Parts: sequence; structure tokens; C-alpha cells
Amino acid sequence: MTTALLVIDFQKGLVATEPLPGDAASVSANVQQLIGRARAARVPVVFVQHEDEELVPGSEPWQIADAAQAQDSDLFVSKRTPDSYLNTALSAILAQHATNHVVICGYASEFCVDTTTRRSAANGFTVTLAADAHTTHDKPHATAAMIREHHNQTLSSMRSFGPRITAVKTADITF
Repeated sequence: MTTALLVIDFQKGLVATEPLPGDAASVSANVQQLIGRARAARVPVVFVQHEDEELVPGSEPWQIADAAQAQDSDLFVSKRTPDSYLNTALSAILAQHATNHVVICGYASEFCVDTTTRRSAANGFTVTLAADAHTTHDKPHATAAMIREHHNQTLSSMRSFGPRITAVKTADITF
């Protein structure tokens, strides 16, 4: 398989400001591990950055969080919806690298991570969701940990797309 790592919305204004998302320290460490292992294996690292009126391109909140240690050699995609493919260059980037498998991590479990995971499978990619490397903020109805676990279970139970979605802990993901 030809793999790419998608790091979704791991931006200062989302994961590095108070209040911090759930399990921020361990999720950040896991994202760092994935990025380091992907680079060591010469796997493309694609940072997807959300933009809106609060996450203005070029602004401090829009920047990739320091924990991710973005490099000029990484690839960057801007988006305006939870779908990292909609009106973006992501499909073209993955095609250019002959990608057929994506590993997904980042923020927010129930929005952009979920939508991009589903869309990746719908687009024919085998998907590995880094089960302990995505997060969100606590909500009135559920904690971030509950939301993450719900999405790990729900997404990895889907069979209708054809390509499999599996939720795998960071330590067990290889590139």
C-alpha cells in the first residue's frame, strides 16, 4: 500500500489554546509520533488547515500547532468545511503520490476527523484512524474521551463503503 498521513486541523487556535481539548498532551504526543514515523518512512505528511473568520490564513490561530513540528517539506491543504476533500487540493495531492491508504489523526473527532474519514473511504482509500491521536473539546452531552471512543467504534464498524476503516492505537501503526 502507498500511504499518506493526514493531520486534520491540528492548529494553534483549536488545540493549543484554553480550554485545551480532551487528553491534549497524550494526543499531541501521539500525533508527533505518527508524524515522525511517517517522515522516517518517507510517507507524505499532509496538514489540513481549517479556515474561517476565526482561523484566518496567516494568523497565529490558523498556524499548525507547535507540537506537530510542521516542516517546509510537508504538504498543506486549506479547507472551509469539515470535508477535507471538498473544494481542496487533497485529492490531487493523494493522486500525485499514488496513495491508496490514509492514516488520519487530528481535531475534531466528531466533525472534521469523522467527515474526512468517511469521505476517504467513500473515495476508495483504505483508512486507518489513529484511535488515540484525535480529539475534541468536551461537550454538554459527552466528554471528549467519550466522543473519541464513539467515533472509533462507529467508524470502524462501517462496511458499506467497501474499503475498510480501522481504528488502531498509535503504537500499532506502521508506515
